Amino acid sequence: MDNTQNQLIKALELRVEQWIDSQGSKLENPIKLSDYEGKYKVIYCFQHWCPGCHSVGLPSLKKLVDAFKDSDRIAFLAVQTVFEGAHANTYDKILETQKKYRLEIPFGHDPGKGRSTIMEDYHTGGTPWFIFIDQENNVVFADFHINVDGTIKYLKEVTK
Repeated sequence: MDNTQNQLIKALELRVEQWIDSQGSKLENPIKLSDYEGKYKVIYCFQHWCPGCHSVGLPSLKKLVDAFKDSDRIAFLAVQTVFEGAHANTYDKILETQKKYRLEIPFGHDPGKGRSTIMEDYHTGGTPWFIFIDQENNVVFADFHINVDGTIKYLKEVTK
């Protein structure tokens, strides 16, 4: 998504059907962005087999989550956006990833029908990918790389 022209793009509702909660228990109902109305939302997209997700993306997410663990103004979600390697990027891998990085946030599995629904809706370019959605449900950032320290500073400012 290109926000360089100062146009705010409204976030589309999530179509991810399979979720585990922050403690790794299967959720019966899918998580929706509307569950976090009025909050800043950070969605981290990954694939279990993605080396960049493990070397950069997930450690960046962990640092963000740890920095805001006491905040009720930001919701963090991690979603495995399967667009290749469906045999390796399976539902059971989200629990494994959640535990490995000690991320007490909800994780979703989004295989779509051969292409992740988040990839379709948000025009992501692969993984790792971060999507930031403000309190009014505007997409304010969507890209591969973030400056973690700069992001923490920014999020502290916008969630005062």
